[in-house]
Amino acid sequence: MAQDSETDSPKRKRRGTSLMVWLLMAMLIAGLGGFGVTNYGTGVTAIGSVGGREIDVNQYARALQSEISAFGAQVGTQIGVQEALTLGLDGKVRQQLVTAAALDDEADRIGLSVGDARVAKELTSMPAFKGTSGNFDPETYSFTLERNNLTKAEFEATLRDDLARALLQGAVAGGFASPAPLTDTLYAYIAERRGLTLLALSEADLPAPLPEPADAELQAHYDANIAAFTKPEAKRITYAALLPETLAATMPVDEAELRKLYDERIDEFVKPERRLVERLVFATEDEAKTAKARIDAGEGFEAIVAERGLKLIDIDLGDVSQADLGAAAEPVFALTEPGVVGPLPSEFGPALFRMNGILAAQETSFDDVKADLTLEYQQDAARRTIGDRLEAIDDALAGGATLEELAAEQKMELGTLDFSAQSDAKIAGYPAFREAAAAVQAGDFAEAVQLDDGGLVALRLDEIVPAAPIPFAETRDAVAESWRKEALRKALSARATTIKTEVEGGANLGSYGILSVTPEIARDGFIEKAPESLLPTVFKMAEGEIQVIETPDFVGLVRLDRIQAPASEGESAIALKGAITAQVEQALSQDAFALFSAGLASKAGITLNQSAIDAVHAQFQ
Repeated sequence: MAQDSETDSPKRKRRGTSLMVWLLMAMLIAGLGGFGVTNYGTGVTAIGSVGGREIDVNQYARALQSEISAFGAQVGTQIGVQEALTLGLDGKVRQQLVTAAALDDEADRIGLSVGDARVAKELTSMPAFKGTSGNFDPETYSFTLERNNLTKAEFEATLRDDLARALLQGAVAGGFASPAPLTDTLYAYIAERRGLTLLALSEADLPAPLPEPADAELQAHYDANIAAFTKPEAKRITYAALLPETLAATMPVDEAELRKLYDERIDEFVKPERRLVERLVFATEDEAKTAKARIDAGEGFEAIVAERGLKLIDIDLGDVSQADLGAAAEPVFALTEPGVVGPLPSEFGPALFRMNGILAAQETSFDDVKADLTLEYQQDAARRTIGDRLEAIDDALAGGATLEELAAEQKMELGTLDFSAQSDAKIAGYPAFREAAAAVQAGDFAEAVQLDDGGLVALRLDEIVPAAPIPFAETRDAVAESWRKEALRKALSARATTIKTEVEGGANLGSYGILSVTPEIARDGFIEKAPESLLPTVFKMAEGEIQVIETPDFVGLVRLDRIQAPASEGESAIALKGAITAQVEQALSQDAFALFSAGLASKAGITLNQSAIDAVHAQFQ
């Protein structure tokens, strides 16, 4: 059996990042702890195999748990196994394990392995197994494996496989070089720049204003675009709602409570004099004094900040009161105009303070905010009252009360609307209402739904209203607006074509309107208010060519003024070519490895036990 020497390069070592090791690290971070799949009641220990290598059920369970935890961390919320299966995370994990098993099988076939010394070196360098001294700790090693239902033999065998697999992967994926013609072609494409002139047209550029449409024209436009003037299928819903803003006006107000609320939030209404301050901290008093002397001699404060590798935003304290500045407060607040003082003590060391502005003290009296506090007080009281009624409303609905009876009994607002995705009624603005309305079915019992502002609503599906054209008389204004938009686009398009012809005949493009000139731009550049189709068109044009650019919301002309070939030399050219070369080589390496591992798996033969896979999934329930 081939033995790996101790002189393997670090690069190859990194290529073989252990699947099991990283899974173990992920479990430690996620606190997976004692998750272990040890018995499914069927005696099955593998979810499948590739050639002579089995994929252990525990290995699959740990890998799937790790992938679910990682995905949850990425999206900011943990997901369950059913969501993971829907997202295809299980398939992703199985593919990774199949690839690993195929490589292991091939390593077995060709007799590729590593020695004990290499395994020991890798093992003792893992952060997960280091004790408080920073060195490898056998007790930590034992405890960590035990916590994750792993034996030393299992883990070390997996680690040995991972290192051998790294050698195989390095041999397949290493040594690729980007072909010079490919690099040069990509560089020429990416680095090319073009200069252009754009003329955007508007209604003011038309030789004559648009005429007013006749009724017959509007009717014809309505008939030709009937889909745009058709109400979508809708659910006719009856609802009973209790909203804080509606109930608030009926809530009694206790002025003593308002004054108490004002006193509790006095910092919002009574603010002492403040200063806009920046603080630049130094390591020593002498450094701070030297900097202050340079400022006094006329050197800019910003230059000293930049010299320290900082930006003004890094040292900005915002608006501060005397209490915020501690020992530096008196000298800073003694300034009557912007300036720099110091060195003065701060919690981080000696510092220079620049005062940029004075904010006068502010005091808002109780009478000035009484109306706002009253509204806030009443709405809060309304939310509490609604919360107190929730149980009674639930009981009434459970007892068979209709929404009409409920509205009369609880003094709720009763209403009806035809709900669809386009509904803009006030109640439809609540996400919880929209969700409930979208889900409700005929015959469903009404339930109280809590809204995000503390209100609640109960609803009932009365009928499905089929899609139907809106009568012309009801939508005439919308038809007229749509007709005008289409007529304007057609008129501008015709005007643009005329201008193009005249400019190609020798006319000056600038005589037709205000031009926007872009001397140089890349393919991925951005021109404000220009359509996305502009640059792709520009990079297909010949120098001096003029084209009409037309989208539903834009009509104009563009002239390609010049094509700037990419520089063949210089630091930026070298850097960009280097980045392109690296990406090409990485892509070639990844493709080669993917093809190699897929070929190994196909040749060795893949078998999967769906019953064992389902049993693993069931353990997550």
